[in-house]
Amino acid sequence: MSQCSFCSNEMEKGTGKSYIKSDGRKLYFCSSKCEKNMLKLGRKARETKWVKTKKQ
Repeated sequence: MSQCSFCSNEMEKGTGKSYIKSDGRKLYFCSSKCEKNMLKLGRKARETKWVKTKKQ
């Protein structure tokens, strides 16, 4: 199982989207909401209220 690159939610195999950047990195997204927030709007997950992140 892979994790969403934005919100870190676990995704089942065969769901979500994968995005490959020009530098070769793979990004996985569980929803279009996560994809748009990261790629189009340039937001950081730790600054959004709806993402539950682990504090380091």
